[in-house]
Amino acid sequence: MTEIKSSKGIHISLWIAQGLLAAAFGMAGFMKLFSPVADLAKNGMSFVNHYEVGTVRFIGVVELLAAVGLILPSALRIFPRLTPLAAAGLTLVMALATQYHIKQNESAIASIVLGLLCLFVAWGRFSKSPITAKA
Repeated sequence: MTEIKSSKGIHISLWIAQGLLAAAFGMAGFMKLFSPVADLAKNGMSFVNHYEVGTVRFIGVVELLAAVGLILPSALRIFPRLTPLAAAGLTLVMALATQYHIKQNESAIASIVLGLLCLFVAWGRFSKSPITAKA
């Protein structure tokens, strides 16, 4: 098996992106899971008015799990391939969020930026700077 050469700068940039994304999705997921839906709607998450409460809670669970998946597998070096899979899944979630915001005539800038960061982590951890599992 050939070893992939990775620059330290890319590796550090990926960890920074993973940390920022984990914080953003962790907080958003926590809010969607534990806040009253009416409060979410008042605080700028207008999409909750178009979905069942169970769907909003499900999105919260997915975001929390993805936030954990962005950090723990790589940090512990146990199944580190889960990190780029979490990032790839969040890329899809952000693509769907972007589509939703555009259809609602809302700003999609945040979902586009988060989606691009997720794509960067997925690309980087799959190919440019993968983390190897413990032996």
